[in-house]
Amino acid sequence: MERRTNGGMTIFESPTPLQWGALDVPLFGLAKDWNGKTLDAPAAFSLAKDAERLWFVASHQRAAMIHPKARPGRFCTELWKYDVAELWLGHPGSGRYFEFNLAPNGAWWTCEFTAPRVREEEVEIAMPEVATFSELAADGSWVAAMAVPLSLLQARLDFGPDTVANVSFVLESPNQRLLTATDLGGGEPDFHRPDRFGKVAFTPIV
Repeated sequence: MERRTNGGMTIFESPTPLQWGALDVPLFGLAKDWNGKTLDAPAAFSLAKDAERLWFVASHQRAAMIHPKARPGRFCTELWKYDVAELWLGHPGSGRYFEFNLAPNGAWWTCEFTAPRVREEEVEIAMPEVATFSELAADGSWVAAMAVPLSLLQARLDFGPDTVANVSFVLESPNQRLLTATDLGGGEPDFHRPDRFGKVAFTPIV
């Protein structure tokens, strides 16, 4: 597992279709929370794409407290009130960005913003064709993945080399620890800082 450094966000490219149960992608580890305090067990994530989908993989070697209304594979609001992994994708030219929430059990949520915390739609809209997967171990550790159609991201964000991204975690609920892969500038915790997201860098899976 590689350690995350500030700067760009790596997206691994696969020449063949990626499949849950056969994912073999490098993981980046996040060992410190927003305040710089070390976690007993690092969280880990990976971003990868094949010809059709962008995959977001997240894991933590500790038991999670999951939103009581979260159901595997189902759309669920306010997942961030409990343990969750979050993917952020932005379009720097327009300032638009998406937030994707992935619960340890595969429940998910998404929202499009036109500016920091300004929603595109007031109503909740489940993005079609998003697929999620999860595995919860007997000791409580978990790994989950979300696969988002590239066609949707390209239509909404012009997804490509100019895209900016971040990954964040909310862990150890109810005494939440907040983690971010890119340096969002410190101060009071706030993940809605698209101007601080890292530019994506595509690299082949070795």
